[in-house]
Amino acid sequence: MEDPREYITKIDENRYMIKRHGKMLTDGILYLNDELFHLMGKDESIKQVENVACLPGIVGYSMAMPDIHWGYGFPIGGVAAFSAEDGIISPGGVGYDIN
Repeated sequence: MEDPREYITKIDENRYMIKRHGKMLTDGILYLNDELFHLMGKDESIKQVENVACLPGIVGYSMAMPDIHWGYGFPIGGVAAFSAEDGIISPGGVGYDIN
């Protein structure tokens, strides 16, 4: 299995970029400082940021806030916007507890 960290570069003090690769339609942005970044990788949350970047109609980046951790589809702390014309509405992005 490929390591998603091979596509990650540091942008500035509090942001890292997952460069677009594979089926990703856009880059991913992780809002993390160095300490939090080095704690990453114990779950599938970085892969989930990549997966969100593959969804139809994504606009801008697939993003993750500092509280990122493994979720249902989207990582918890994941953020993405989708086109009203050709995008999706994902319960994994909205939350399964919303009714």
